[in-house]
Amino acid sequence: MKISFLRLLVLSAALRLGVASVTLHAQDLGAVKGRMAQRLSKLDAFKAQGLIGENNRGFVDLRGGDTAAGDVVAGENRDRGEVYAALAKQTGGTADQVGRVRAKQIAAGSAAGVWLQREDGSWYKK
Repeated sequence: MKISFLRLLVLSAALRLGVASVTLHAQDLGAVKGRMAQRLSKLDAFKAQGLIGENNRGFVDLRGGDTAAGDVVAGENRDRGEVYAALAKQTGGTADQVGRVRAKQIAAGSAAGVWLQREDGSWYKK
């Protein structure tokens, strides 16, 4: 009887930890999305100036040497990487696969004049 109760207690604790982990992960992704939303206007401005472009892996690349753009690019790519990893975990794919699919979506929805990277690695202005 004591062994069954102990097993039940351990199982219950494990489930609570799992739920806590999922909740924490959701909160982390919420913070990531918040940072990305705050960064969006800067990204759009840098894209319009031709300082950054969208690569074929779903990340942004510097097209000029602007250090302010570099800081924004680094933060955005870090957050996109977290989102892609979370989506890959949900879908059973890889973060790279998720990023490549996202790159196609981004390219299709990008404004005219934005630098985009083709699958072969070459760049073009939409």
